[in-house]
Amino acid sequence: ISAATGEPLSGYATLWLWSNDECEAFWCAMWDYAGIIGTRGERTLVDPSRMPGATWFPDARLNFAENLLKRRASDDTGDALVFRGEDKLERRVSHAELVAATSRVAAALKAQGVRAGDRVAAYVPNMPEAIIAMLGATSLGAIWSSCSPDFGAQGVLDRFGQIEPRVLFTVDGYWYNGKALPVLDKVAEIVARMPTVERVVVIPYLEATGQGPQDAGRVRGAVGWDAFVGGEAPAPIEFAQLPFDHPLYILYSSGTTGAPKCIVHGAGGTLLQHLKEHVLHIDIKRDDRMFFFTTCGWMMWNWLASGLAAGCAILLYDGSPFLRGGNILFDFADATGMTVLGTSAKFIDALAKADVRPARSHKLERLRVLLSTGSPLAAEGFDYVYRHVKRDINLASMSGGTDLISCFVMGNPLLPVWRGEIQCRSLGMKVEVYDEDGHAVRETKGELVCTAPFPSMPVGFWNDADGKKYRAAYFEHYPGVWRHGDYVELTAHDGMIIYGRSDAVLNPGGVRIGTGEIYRQVEQLDAVLESLVISQNWPPDKPGDVRVVLFVRLRDGLKLDPALIDAIKQQIRA
Repeated sequence: ISAATGEPLSGYATLWLWSNDECEAFWCAMWDYAGIIGTRGERTLVDPSRMPGATWFPDARLNFAENLLKRRASDDTGDALVFRGEDKLERRVSHAELVAATSRVAAALKAQGVRAGDRVAAYVPNMPEAIIAMLGATSLGAIWSSCSPDFGAQGVLDRFGQIEPRVLFTVDGYWYNGKALPVLDKVAEIVARMPTVERVVVIPYLEATGQGPQDAGRVRGAVGWDAFVGGEAPAPIEFAQLPFDHPLYILYSSGTTGAPKCIVHGAGGTLLQHLKEHVLHIDIKRDDRMFFFTTCGWMMWNWLASGLAAGCAILLYDGSPFLRGGNILFDFADATGMTVLGTSAKFIDALAKADVRPARSHKLERLRVLLSTGSPLAAEGFDYVYRHVKRDINLASMSGGTDLISCFVMGNPLLPVWRGEIQCRSLGMKVEVYDEDGHAVRETKGELVCTAPFPSMPVGFWNDADGKKYRAAYFEHYPGVWRHGDYVELTAHDGMIIYGRSDAVLNPGGVRIGTGEIYRQVEQLDAVLESLVISQNWPPDKPGDVRVVLFVRLRDGLKLDPALIDAIKQQIRA
């Protein structure tokens, strides 16, 4: 019931409006409904008109890891983590085992001298030790940051070198597409150039899959995982009680215009936002088994880890998703009773191109939600899922990103799925579409903006004391309004279509075309596996317009002859 009107709320549109019009009541109700462990305090939102600058729950105290380890009973043998490393390694970790392992890592880090605010970094695959190490670090109030081991040494240094971690977790190597890939040479180079690292903890992944011991002796400060935690017996964890906006994670921008920006996210905002998305928008419950295909270098890993706070099991996969003819993730779904499967639009497109038909080859009995993100999912991707994956599934396309460690627009179990559309704007996120003059529009293309503060806005950027970089990233175009950089349309159904990044919009002859509109047409052609479109100032000697250049990757054995060029142009033109 709305406190302002006294009227009951009916329908999602009304609920969304209430969640923004009475945002303090909504986020307090979300805290209580999600059962967040901690002290909420008296104040909910200070300086709500400042963006950036608003402060959520300034009197609150909580610990992120404590909330992810809600199921701490010593006899809870239910799965917390289920891991598959391609077809090389399978492991299960119960909730009780997860708590015990976290306590040992927390004690070992504390013995190493790690305190609240110190950085703990990880160069690891998506495996149980990554989750356990993150929980151990954040239980102390340390700040966690991770990269995938397929990053090159310089890519890691561009990121971790800025935040100066004291401890680095890594592996001896990893598997991809059936090939063992050792990484300790890269680790040695990274650590040699990061003097702040005092201890390197090596997880024996390749060794555990029969590849023999990998020599970590050349890595300064290296110690094996078992040796690092071996002296610590499981014990009750002393969870540091910290402010709502205490730094939790450091994530990174893409680095396309210089060194990656280090985006700092707070513990309370991340937890509250993820619980809202998991518990309400996906309807996660204790008996769910949630999966997302991700590496530890993508914010969806952080998002997936928070599923533990909803009490469900989270499923981890590391390696190529295209093994067994593109069926390995569906094999994993059947074997584990997966209820939520998360992947990317590009993976769905690739399955369709390869004519993979899981509905014929797999049971997928418990699967009820398919999440898609990473890039816009074309209408034809919706067709493929409902024809060839499962008919009675909630296909929940969603979009947000590293900047907010969550979603602006996403799925909804109460609403219909309209072909080619994201179902709704997320609760508590005052998302609108602006035209070039900053006016809100509907059923026409424009900029995705958020006009009010939300709890998971970044705490700030690392090494940006005056906030100049932070403000420049989101608030320069429309002062006081978050401009996200997506070119979108709010539909008649109150859903969202994303046409691509607004800074990549093509503008030939003054006509604005989203890159996603081109990709949707080109990739319908059976001959084309992937495409990339750019605009180029033209003519180069006297720029006054742009020309559009399309790159295509064809199926093996095909040539880009005049007939195929004409077919591609005609597909786009039509």
